[in-house]
Amino acid sequence: MMDADTPGLTIAERIDVMAPHPLARIEFENCAVQASNLLGERGAGFKIAMATLDIFRSTVGAAALGFARRALDEALDHTRSRQLFGAPLADLPITQERLAEMALDIDASALLIYRAAWTKDSGAERVTREAAMAKLYATDQAQSVIDKALQMFGGLGVTKGVKVEELYREIRALRIYEGASEVQKLVIARQLLNSHRTQ
Repeated sequence: MMDADTPGLTIAERIDVMAPHPLARIEFENCAVQASNLLGERGAGFKIAMATLDIFRSTVGAAALGFARRALDEALDHTRSRQLFGAPLADLPITQERLAEMALDIDASALLIYRAAWTKDSGAERVTREAAMAKLYATDQAQSVIDKALQMFGGLGVTKGVKVEELYREIRALRIYEGASEVQKLVIARQLLNSHRTQ
């Protein structure tokens, strides 16, 4: 752990991305870290970082879940109030089918996230598989849910300042943070293969 004003620690570049996520490239030059500032044992940094990913992946999945729930709320409000062919958009069977798919994807994501959190809270040292599954599924499905919501808004959905347009931009980064979706699939597969060997 290092204080922001540690000599030799500099923010080399602030990275602007398409949605408001704080990113930067930092540089270390002759930085001295006091023993009292070490997190864990000396030399165990990589192992600690990987264990931290278990938590961060679950929280990224939880953020995606929140985005998806907001998109569903926006879609429900819009389809109830938007008139099409003399009736609310919500009365169309295709709209109801999409809303059902969105609700199903949201609940399945929630269950995977809750399982990862429950497993960690129950004392498991690592929840690599559970966290990777939660992150992968929740972020991919949130992208799908938000896309469906935006589609229901029609032209209004791509208007800057409309909530579903904002969600559409913000969700994309979550499919990359803490390991892209493709990385999560590798993590899950490796966990399965390792556990199969030990049975």
